[in-house]
Amino acid sequence: MEGETEIEVIHSWSAPRSLSTSLMYSFAQRDDMEVLDEPLYANFLRVTGLDRPYREELLSKLDSDGNKVVKEVIYGPGEKRYRYCKHIAKQRVPGLTTDLMKKGKHFILIRNPLHILPSFDKVVPPSFLELGLSGLVSVYTELCHMGQPPPIIDAEDLQKDAEVVLRGLCESLGIPFQKSMLKWESGPKPIDGIWAPWWYGSVHKSTCFTTTRLYPSPLPPQLYELLEQSLPFYNLLRRYAKRTLPFDKSSLPIPDLPVPANEKLLIWVGDELLPRDWAKVSVFDSVVQGGDAVWEGLRVYDGKIFKLNDHLDRLFDSAKALAFSNVPNRQEIKEAIFKTLISNGMFDNAHIRLTLTRGKKVTSGMSPAFNLYGCTLIVLAEWKPPVYDNSHGITLVTATTRRNSPNNLDSKIHHNNLINNILAKVEGNLAKADDAIMLDHDGFVSETNATNIFLVKRGRVLTPHADFCLPGITRTTVMDLVVKENFVLEERRISLSEFHTADEVWTTGTMGELTPVVMIDGRVTGNGEVGPVTRRLQKAYKELTSESGEPIPHNW
Repeated sequence: MEGETEIEVIHSWSAPRSLSTSLMYSFAQRDDMEVLDEPLYANFLRVTGLDRPYREELLSKLDSDGNKVVKEVIYGPGEKRYRYCKHIAKQRVPGLTTDLMKKGKHFILIRNPLHILPSFDKVVPPSFLELGLSGLVSVYTELCHMGQPPPIIDAEDLQKDAEVVLRGLCESLGIPFQKSMLKWESGPKPIDGIWAPWWYGSVHKSTCFTTTRLYPSPLPPQLYELLEQSLPFYNLLRRYAKRTLPFDKSSLPIPDLPVPANEKLLIWVGDELLPRDWAKVSVFDSVVQGGDAVWEGLRVYDGKIFKLNDHLDRLFDSAKALAFSNVPNRQEIKEAIFKTLISNGMFDNAHIRLTLTRGKKVTSGMSPAFNLYGCTLIVLAEWKPPVYDNSHGITLVTATTRRNSPNNLDSKIHHNNLINNILAKVEGNLAKADDAIMLDHDGFVSETNATNIFLVKRGRVLTPHADFCLPGITRTTVMDLVVKENFVLEERRISLSEFHTADEVWTTGTMGELTPVVMIDGRVTGNGEVGPVTRRLQKAYKELTSESGEPIPHNW
């Protein structure tokens, strides 16, 4: 027919009540666009047999042969350059030609089901099928499989800043943005489907994308289970929306990870392994409510976990000191650790942050009497080389924040209440030092904010008593090595000036191993280089980690 040309089709996939009609009106304002409102709706009703108030009228006026609609209506010739097809995901029923997905350009519009459910039942009873979020995930998966991952936009972002979102969407679709997309006339439109009187009452009152209300409507209790079913599908798509179209101007840029391989981790939480972004604890968990948890740091060397049982002994002692109940046994914790490491393929150069919380509470509050679900176990394994410069050394400053006294909170309990240490670390960061020394209440050196500390003076090795510090596993290991290497070891109170005038200083900890210190409070340690005693003990420690540890089991 004269004037008709081959047209480029843009497919919008959404769920009901997701601003899809507003977005259709937006695209209809363009001078290069024609619009189709749910062209596959009649086919959907024919195939599913579902009832609607307008079913008979719809089936009598629109073609219900889906493949014919795809060929002649959706991809038929047109008079403008582009054709916008608004689709509801659930209308993509079996039997439709693959051309529907293979041809044209596609994008997905999502909306939080929490904002949809309260008003959904005005036309049809809400159900998982009617919400259609699983269908959107299916659309996304199929397009990705074809090598065409679609852009995803969120209705909330549209309401916050329509121009930014639409500009980004147009750029992703390879079409120019037109300012006319930001406004439309109120009232019914010639492009509306037959169902408009039942569904489009609110949008007919609109003239642009606006937030209709500041606060959401209450969620009817009977819809809570449906929300639980639907929200994971929305959250999954929302993650991809943030990656592909980061519209939120207020959001921080996605930071680079220190070790990029840690982007794809499996983390043990409770009784299961979860991907990194899904690994979360309940807001009712004691570790969130009050930092009420204990933890250990472990390292993996050449297929073995170093000092595993020593760390588990301390974990159980800490849990007992805090009167935890329903604590998992040693074998259960080991199995969780092994499963986490094996699933991540981690057999060397890995660090494990092992956390045991008092568990989830039945209601918020301080009392452990509310903890009726048992403890929560977290196994976070990361690819992580030693975190300090063990070849050239680090610098320390002395913090004004004092280390906890046993009168307040005994540091022999390896607990998660680390504000004391964090405040000291803040001081270290502000001073541009690697870490900060913490003194006890009498002014003697206790440890650093993260490690135990040693010094060498005239061939003698000294370390502070563990009265105000954690008696670290690495600390104990190095003390044994000091004796084995025939050095004199002395454990006593040590003043800060003794560290300022030491020949050598090093720190110890699982995360950093044995780390030389070359400057404290602006004073050069020794000659400013890693000393011979430090080097010798580093070598002995490396040999010990290579030859000992609990092997990670495997089935191959």
